[in-house]
Amino acid sequence: MYPPFVGIQTRRFNLRLLNDSDAGFILGLLNEPDWLKYIGDRGVQTLDDAKTYIHSGPLAMIEKYGFGLYLVERKEDYTPLGLCGLLQRDGLNWPDIGFAYAAQFRRQGIAFEAAQATLEYAQNVLGLTKVAALTALNNDPSMGLLKKLGFTYERQITLSGEAQASNLFLKVLS
Repeated sequence: MYPPFVGIQTRRFNLRLLNDSDAGFILGLLNEPDWLKYIGDRGVQTLDDAKTYIHSGPLAMIEKYGFGLYLVERKEDYTPLGLCGLLQRDGLNWPDIGFAYAAQFRRQGIAFEAAQATLEYAQNVLGLTKVAALTALNNDPSMGLLKKLGFTYERQITLSGEAQASNLFLKVLS
């Protein structure tokens, strides 16, 4: 089993466990147009729904697998910016990296910095040798970030229970 998560720090950001006080941010993030377009509607319409999502999604995955999605916040003022972390999905041989950021925090290098730190954590703490990534077929910004991080496109796949195909990318951690 993996060691308990104690957080990831980058030069500018903290990646930490989500908690109930993050429900307002999660409610907004999960209802942004790009989240709905590229990730899908998670049925989060109220603060209580957001708390349920936090506990049954990211925190449940961390409890089960030792990793999951973390809140990315700015160090200087603890402003929540988005989510980044590792997911374990049925039908994938490796954990996959996931990320999503509020619209006003995109195109500032946040996603790259947080994802790079997550990959270092995956290799150095979790001992992973490969990490996958999935994107919607038309999610050019995420595909660009994955290529910048050193992922290579493998193929299109449709995971069990999913209606749409996704692009599968892989990165060998050295």
